[in-house]
Amino acid sequence: MLFMVIERFRHRSAPAIYRRLRERGRMLPEGLRYVNSWTETNLERCFQLMECDDPSLFEAWTGRWSDLVDFEITPVWTSEEASLRSGRATDPR
Repeated sequence: MLFMVIERFRHRSAPAIYRRLRERGRMLPEGLRYVNSWTETNLERCFQLMECDDPSLFEAWTGRWSDLVDFEITPVWTSEEASLRSGRATDPR
C-alpha cells in the first residue's frame, strides 16, 4: 500500500534533518520502503511517497525523527487505482 507522508520541519530544522540523513540514512524499519520525495523550496515541508504492507511500521520510523519533524501520514492510491476502484476505468488523456 502507498502512503503520502507530509513532514513539517520544526523550527527551521532542515540543516539538522539533512545532516542526520547523511550520517544515518533514512533509518527505515525493514518492510517500510521509500519511493520518492519532494521538498518545498523554502525547506519547511517534505512530501514523501512510501510503501508498506504494515502501517504500524511508521511508528518506529517517525519516532526516530520526531525531535525534528511533525508527520502527517495518509494512505493513497495512484490515479489509475482510484479510477478502477471508483468503477469508472477511464483514460484521462
